[in-house]
Amino acid sequence: MTLESKIAKALAGLLNVDLEEVEAGLGRPPKPEMGDIAFPCFRHAKELKKAPKLIAEELKQALEEAASGSLEDLFTAIDRMEAEGGYLNFFIRRDYLARTVLRAAITAGERPGATGEGEGKTVIVEYSSPNIAKPFHVGHGFSTFLGEAIANLFEYGGYRVERFNHLGDYGTQFGKLIVAWRLWGDRAALEEAPIRELTRIYVKFHEEAERDPKLEDDARIAFNRLEQGGQEETDLWETFRQVSLMEFNKIYDRVGISFDNTNGESFYSPMIRQVVDTLKEKGLLEESEGAQVVKLDVFGLNPCLILKSDGSTIYASRDIASILYRDREYHFDKNVYVVGVPQKNHFNQVFAVMKRMGFPKADDCVHVAFGTVRFAEG
Repeated sequence: MTLESKIAKALAGLLNVDLEEVEAGLGRPPKPEMGDIAFPCFRHAKELKKAPKLIAEELKQALEEAASGSLEDLFTAIDRMEAEGGYLNFFIRRDYLARTVLRAAITAGERPGATGEGEGKTVIVEYSSPNIAKPFHVGHGFSTFLGEAIANLFEYGGYRVERFNHLGDYGTQFGKLIVAWRLWGDRAALEEAPIRELTRIYVKFHEEAERDPKLEDDARIAFNRLEQGGQEETDLWETFRQVSLMEFNKIYDRVGISFDNTNGESFYSPMIRQVVDTLKEKGLLEESEGAQVVKLDVFGLNPCLILKSDGSTIYASRDIASILYRDREYHFDKNVYVVGVPQKNHFNQVFAVMKRMGFPKADDCVHVAFGTVRFAEG
């Protein structure tokens, strides 16, 4: 039953007249601001012995009184009504109109809003990107759903979409985790609740490091050994990664989201040397307090750290390597990052470094930022 038929049925019941008579009277107001559907009350004035304006007002009141009862379904579509000069004008909810029109078009096999703009083009959308060995928090959830929506829109526009889940599976925190595991890890607890156990020992590391700063040095050494391919460190890191992925996949399976690529930061670590060599060749790499940086004064940004003073990499250098890899392997036309606002400066720096390197697609790398996600209770 159409919306007009539902309105006609309700009016016919209130007026105690034939449905066909009411349907014949329904029409469109002369101006959009007057509503979407109009019902003239003039023909009922003689029978009811009332002025058309009064009939319209009484019908409006009667319909409003039934809005939360017998006519509740009808009023999911109607925004409001106005009695004006002998007419009862109905204003339809815009969200209802959009859903109705789109559903009808899709059912008919049409693709409303779709264009051929994406034909032959590739878009990479990076989203979700939880950190290995840490809880999947609400921010990751927001990125997951927002990123999936963006990917779907590009796909609908005809683009070839590659969904990337750039896992946070590398960095000095893994040196801390390796040291913490050696000191306080519980294998049984890890098997029972992986993320909880890894979070426990990670928190304990920081608590103990306040009393024993040497632990921080041990962590740096452990991460450096991991970067150099140390067997024990690599085995532990692989274990942490696998058990974390198992937990994350439970969430993805539940919401029906999958990815084409789940290469984490670690995947790009072996490519850092090429990045460093390229930056050196172009004369962009400079030493600063023992570390290697690229200055970005021309963009009004602080220097971008590429290598720490101990030679270990940082996620900016891994992101630069990932952009080069993505272009080399996927020949992207747009590279989209769906990541929270706190990472805005990071992406500004990375994209600026790409520009200084002369990378032709630097402007096609886009950060879609979203704000902090909080619940009402804090």
